[in-house]
Amino acid sequence: MLLLLNTGSHSCQRHACVSAVQIVMETEPEHNELFLDADFPAADSSIFCDYATPLSKLLDDVAWLRPHEICNQPQLFPDDPVEAHPKQGILGDCWLLCACSMLLKNQHLLNKVFPPGQPVWGNSAYCGTFLFRFWRSGQWTMVRVDDRLPCLCDKLCFSQCQSPKAFWVALLEKAYAKLHGSYEHLWAGQVCEAMVDLTGSLSVRWCLKSQPSSSEMSVSKLSAEMKERCAISCCIHSTPIGVPELGQFHAMSVMEWTDVTTTAGEQVQLIRIRNPWGRRSWAGVWKESGSGWSSLLPSCARGLLDRMAEGEFWMDLSEFQQEFDEVTVGFPISEEGHVQSIYTGNCLAHSHQIGGRWIKGHSAGGCRNNSTFGSNPKFWLRVCERGEVLLSLLQYKQSKLPAGGSTEKNLHLQAIALHGWKVDKKHFNLAQTLNKPPFLSQTHAYDREVHIATHLSPGCYLLVPSAFQQGSEGNFLLRVNSSCSISLSAMKSAPPALQLSSGGEWETSTTHGCWTVGSTAGGSRNYGTHSINPRVPFTVTCDPGGNNVRVSLHQHRPETDLYAIGFHIYKVPDGGPGSLLNLGAMVPVVTCVPHAHSEEVSVFCHLFPGEYIVVPSTYQPELCANFSLTVVRRIYR
Repeated sequence: MLLLLNTGSHSCQRHACVSAVQIVMETEPEHNELFLDADFPAADSSIFCDYATPLSKLLDDVAWLRPHEICNQPQLFPDDPVEAHPKQGILGDCWLLCACSMLLKNQHLLNKVFPPGQPVWGNSAYCGTFLFRFWRSGQWTMVRVDDRLPCLCDKLCFSQCQSPKAFWVALLEKAYAKLHGSYEHLWAGQVCEAMVDLTGSLSVRWCLKSQPSSSEMSVSKLSAEMKERCAISCCIHSTPIGVPELGQFHAMSVMEWTDVTTTAGEQVQLIRIRNPWGRRSWAGVWKESGSGWSSLLPSCARGLLDRMAEGEFWMDLSEFQQEFDEVTVGFPISEEGHVQSIYTGNCLAHSHQIGGRWIKGHSAGGCRNNSTFGSNPKFWLRVCERGEVLLSLLQYKQSKLPAGGSTEKNLHLQAIALHGWKVDKKHFNLAQTLNKPPFLSQTHAYDREVHIATHLSPGCYLLVPSAFQQGSEGNFLLRVNSSCSISLSAMKSAPPALQLSSGGEWETSTTHGCWTVGSTAGGSRNYGTHSINPRVPFTVTCDPGGNNVRVSLHQHRPETDLYAIGFHIYKVPDGGPGSLLNLGAMVPVVTCVPHAHSEEVSVFCHLFPGEYIVVPSTYQPELCANFSLTVVRRIYR
């Protein structure tokens, strides 16, 4: 079960926590049977995707056990908070575990991801299922799993808590694996992506091997407050000198920064690091028995050493910058859901987001080197007063990342960038504007999300997101967080033209409809009410080869309040009326998903002659809106 929740306000977030518990209670299996997740079964299909990682050695050896079958009196969280930290198993997902450690610093975020009050082992309401929420593509997605966990020799083989009786980490890891398709899909990833998925906030990566300019931000320039509030992770890209047991690509968590004064009066900045492997793997001067401690007063040294938990060690800033290649910093987020700037500490209380698509031949114009750059999607940002503004462009992955830890980022991500121009709309000329150097700009990067942090004066700005390569298709989300009042909207553009060819003419038909609460607002196929959505029939008669049908869905909503929309096309069996089809037992022949926060979505496809129905929907049920569905078919004359 994957459910999409709109939890934008603080009250909605609290309501969603209650709803999560209600879902568990209301879906309790009959006859006291424990829940079995048919969508993510206790089978090899949930562990493996292509057997390209060392996990392939586990084939046929894994047993799936529930926590009460692994130990006596299991808990979600241990009594000692230190023992709640994650410990990595044989799955290469240290990047996810660093983000999990961050949740333990913020009870509000932890409750958001793992709604409290769910029945656990020993509770009469326990039914073997747990709910989690992850931020995906601009919305919070709820994932339900059973509590059967992969084990070897009756012990968890993947991630767990430091306490062997605590299971929140193992359950969260399972839900995240379900979201991605399998455990093996979690092998090798980016800490910054996991941070965003667990918070809905933003994150940045800074290289430690290049010297930043005086104007560039770096981890050493973070304020003391930001070092305390931010989630910070450090990453190794190659085998380090001081940590010889570590191979390439390993991530750790920064737990604490502190300044100390040596007996000689020298100021030293010390950093406490946590290795998700659960062991102290540092051989520098600040290792537990290192020479660095003798330079401090005994009471100071003892106090710092006593703060080390299992798997933690201290190092100074120079060692940190030498041993690690990169740091990832997650922006703090308040209980009200507001992002806090890591640059100034300002609360960015105003936020807007809007989705878009790069469509080949229409809006996939590529970078500014191409003459087609102006065809890219364009957006208006209006700034009402001077303030700090954080712009971000997030692309949806084209397909699942191949397992095996490949570093070929272009296998699943495009190089993307965001450019902006300040304009006078009364005298606006698009071609002249785009020929000028942008006011805001960045280099295209193979990242899931790229950012521009700046201060803007009042006025109107043109924003153009682009992929580097012309013709590269994809969906994206444009987000703006600011300390000042803003508005964000899409610039109107003409619909994509059909690629006409010989073998027939084209006929267009448009149907106007609405999603009505309690009647025809059934939501996506993830909901049991999907079948009550409107159904639009059409017939395909001409098939000269190649694409012969374009279906476009347009929602009539304010540009600043668009729903996530999409549609499915079903083939009507010969002789059967489309209005009586049982959609729950059918597989669509064409889909326009994932649902996108766009004014219009479309598909150009090939369909064999026959009868079809289109089922348009919002992602979340019980949303009211009007829509237009246009079907363009190739026909014989």
